[in-house]
Amino acid sequence: MPSVITRPRTAACAVAAAGLAVLASPLLAQGWPAKPIRMVVPFPVGGGSDSTARILGQRLTDRLRQQIVIENRTGAGGAIGTEFAARAAPDGYTILLGSASEIVMLPAVATGLSFDPLRDFVAVARVADVPLLLVTHPSLPVASVKDLIALARKRPGDINYGSAGNGSTSHLSMALFNSLTGTKMVHVPYKGSVQATTDLVGGSLQAGTNTMPASLPFVRAGKLRALAITTPRRSPLLPDVPTLSEAGVPGYEVTLWTGVFTPTGTPKDVVALLQREIESVLQQADAREALAKLGSEANFSGVEAFTAFVRADHARWVKLTREAGIRLDQQ
Repeated sequence: MPSVITRPRTAACAVAAAGLAVLASPLLAQGWPAKPIRMVVPFPVGGGSDSTARILGQRLTDRLRQQIVIENRTGAGGAIGTEFAARAAPDGYTILLGSASEIVMLPAVATGLSFDPLRDFVAVARVADVPLLLVTHPSLPVASVKDLIALARKRPGDINYGSAGNGSTSHLSMALFNSLTGTKMVHVPYKGSVQATTDLVGGSLQAGTNTMPASLPFVRAGKLRALAITTPRRSPLLPDVPTLSEAGVPGYEVTLWTGVFTPTGTPKDVVALLQREIESVLQQADAREALAKLGSEANFSGVEAFTAFVRADHARWVKLTREAGIRLDQQ
């Protein structure tokens, strides 16, 4: 499996400072972590979650003095990897880089899931927010969101959009777009945003809301046309691309947040230490810059605030999808 390895931390501090660090992180002295830590990512290499995990994993490896192994377990809109992490031993050696997609959006529309993200995980720390771009293939004769809406209304069922899987952010964001605009674009699910983007670039698909990391290189190369961004604010990487709310769908807002989770039952001291180390990583300028280059924004919050946010966001998506009549099997 792919792994992330960085140089061991050098002893750049004075002996007294090192002593204080040990006192501040007692579990390091007690033996945790004593072996590599597996970070499960429920989506393929190259997508928004994977890219965020590798930036975080490199720096946690350095701070914890143990290798963070990135393990991509894909499929079922993120459900396969999420279930695997939920069933792992709660010992601190398996963590999940989860996202809005499989933690709050999929459970809002799916029935019969074998896990409950609100019950089976501890929300350790929010890490970053990843924008999505509404993009189209250049062959589609549209230059704006209003053009796309007009064409889709004129040709219901003729425009296909790809997603990272049923119930994923890229699925539900487009299903919400269809609902709010009265359009009927057709859903084609994939195992991850990278594959969906590849087929969109190749012309097999005509539209999609894909993550900024997956879409940005193709937008810059002129192989995809960016019509709007799904977040409340424009991205400094694409300052001329409007938000969907600005572009003709008032009130539209979708953000693919990411965060670290551990299986319920993980010792509180392990959770607390992991939270502190993630916060320290996200305070580093180079980590924030690396995320920004992907189009992501570092956005840390700890256990208490992140737990409250996840529960509120889940409730919001349950309400949104019910009001819009969005189902998991919706095309």
